[in-house]
Amino acid sequence: MHRHPDLDPSTSQEDPIEYSLRPQRLQEYIGQIKVKARLDIALQAAAKRGDVLDHVLLFGPPGLGKTTLAHVLANEMGAPCKVIQAPALEKKGDLAAILTNLEAGEFLFIDEIHRLSAPIEEMLYSAMEDRKLDILIGQGPSAQTLKVDLRPFTLVGATTRAGLISKPLHDRFGMVHRLEFYTRAELAIIAGRSAELLGIHLATEGAEAIARRSRGTPRICNRLLRRCRDYAEVKGDGTITMASAEACLKLHEVDDLGLDSLDREYLQAICHKHRGGPVGLRTLAAALGEDEGALEDLVEPYLMQVGFLDRTPQGRKATDAAYAYLGVASDPGPLFR
Repeated sequence: MHRHPDLDPSTSQEDPIEYSLRPQRLQEYIGQIKVKARLDIALQAAAKRGDVLDHVLLFGPPGLGKTTLAHVLANEMGAPCKVIQAPALEKKGDLAAILTNLEAGEFLFIDEIHRLSAPIEEMLYSAMEDRKLDILIGQGPSAQTLKVDLRPFTLVGATTRAGLISKPLHDRFGMVHRLEFYTRAELAIIAGRSAELLGIHLATEGAEAIARRSRGTPRICNRLLRRCRDYAEVKGDGTITMASAEACLKLHEVDDLGLDSLDREYLQAICHKHRGGPVGLRTLAAALGEDEGALEDLVEPYLMQVGFLDRTPQGRKATDAAYAYLGVASDPGPLFR
């Protein structure tokens, strides 16, 4: 399996450099203007009431800043933020221990919240809604349920697969926000800010070249910035210019649109092997030797964003723009049949 390291969330969850580049306050957070405006009102209202912030669900493709935004919200409320990955919550006791140890006003951030098991998810319902926890003591006929009062807290859930979250859990979030892909102008600002924090010499044209290839994603922008820094230090004078950035990204097989070899193989599989579709995700995953979830979370959202892919009830279909990108006619002809 060949996965683009800049798209793989497992490569960046604990990256200390990525952590150092995160904005700490809402005014430092670049992009997501509509989401920030709504959250700013909610933060001010909660502060005026002396209450905790309502529970927040953030969803969108990987690398758009969901984890960062959770920490920003906690900082704005002057509260600590406890972070946990949903798959790490294997037993009810794991969640009970975390919830009962939360201080008043503390934030709990659960990443990949769609991967919670059903029993643990059900345990969250009363915790979120009534700030109570039902703990079963003993077994069999003598078992008793103990109700434990929880301190006021804010749960921030993050997911790349909003459709996999059950309706009862979804409905218990007071605020649900979808993070959008970033514009090139926003990514150029992010590249400039990150370069300043890392002490990198970055020309304006170099920032624009990186932003253009960052797939609308800050995480990828920061990763490409570091690769371009390495290239500029070895092949140039240390300054990332447009020429050095383009040479570096060509070396890494990232084109002007930010598409890499896996993206191109995906499009070729649909256009050439399956005559443009519709074709099922499982079939594409088998053809590419990739995991279905990786394609659905990491490849398809951006291909849809740039207009190369349609996801229909019948399956995936390539658009005319995808054929134009690959340099073949919309009807690929007998050569590809």
